Amino acid sequence: MNSPASAMRALFATFALMTGVAASVQAQPKDFTLYGTVDLAVRRSSGLTPEHIPSRASHTGLTSGVADTSHWGVRGISPLGNSQSVVFQLESGLRADTGSSEDSGTYFNRSSWIGLQAPWGRLTAGRHDTLLAQSLLSIDPLARRMPDLNPNVTIAALGMHGLPGDFGNTGTAGNAYQLNDSLLYTGRSGAYTTGIMYGFGEQAGGHSRSASAGLSLMWEEDGATLGGAYQRFKDADGRALNAWIIGTAYRSGNVRIAASAARQDADTGAAERTRQHVYSLGTTWSPTQQSDWTLAYYRVTREQPFANTTEKDGFQRFVLLAQYRLSHRTRLYSAFDLTQWRHGYQGLGNKRRANGISVGMQYRF
Repeated sequence: MNSPASAMRALFATFALMTGVAASVQAQPKDFTLYGTVDLAVRRSSGLTPEHIPSRASHTGLTSGVADTSHWGVRGISPLGNSQSVVFQLESGLRADTGSSEDSGTYFNRSSWIGLQAPWGRLTAGRHDTLLAQSLLSIDPLARRMPDLNPNVTIAALGMHGLPGDFGNTGTAGNAYQLNDSLLYTGRSGAYTTGIMYGFGEQAGGHSRSASAGLSLMWEEDGATLGGAYQRFKDADGRALNAWIIGTAYRSGNVRIAASAARQDADTGAAERTRQHVYSLGTTWSPTQQSDWTLAYYRVTREQPFANTTEKDGFQRFVLLAQYRLSHRTRLYSAFDLTQWRHGYQGLGNKRRANGISVGMQYRF
């Protein structure tokens, strides 16, 4: 019979072996990650539809993706040796209130790409966010949050640009936030990050139709950020849309300040052009590690031809967003938004002023 001392030594040896195996497993490179966000809120709005379009009515209901778009995805990295790796990402938007896909026609509507990563940078091919959209994370006052109510997302980054015609090879009418059949190079050197993007139009009758090309440059150091992006799009008839955004942000302690300016100049018909500008300014105050308060202001102006004249309209929007972290993955939030339309931008018969109140919960995995 084994002595108690022998049994104890065997127990410690077994524990040490199991601990070593577990540590070895944890040390292995994680080459496949499942991730996503589930965001649901109760929202009451006046002068806006549940899709945040100008309206004459009021609405109350459960809405998916108020603070951040509900989505899920997989991404991975597989080392090849010599400091090179294969990388990929597949990401799909969803409506958490109904369980349906965000885009019934394109399953991985947010991202679908594969490529190589090395010390010289990363080169990927597939469906990507445009450089305009990617730049917002660093310079937008809301850091791309409140996406359907954020004019930097909807107009500056062309998420719902409202322009006649479809620019770029996007697969989604009225939306040029993502590009199909595109190549993206991203490189980093010190405090500078550079992006170069080209989207193949894949249209009959000319290689430039529905094609896109862009550049971005971002500098980030010691809490300060400065940068922007330029992107040129063509529609199926070869008409051009030129868009740019530039901005800055600075974080000191528990306060962040951000500002940006953007412009789109679109060929929308025979000798006709539509121009849009978006200006933003905002600040985030984080009084504790668990809470954030963000106040953001956006101003949109539009110039478009109408009856041989140029009409100017637009709107301004205030957004107040408060978030409280219950854990690393879970947060509660509330938001208030106020919109004032100018010169009939909202459409005939709709309210001249709109507002909304949202209370929601978000889980990230």
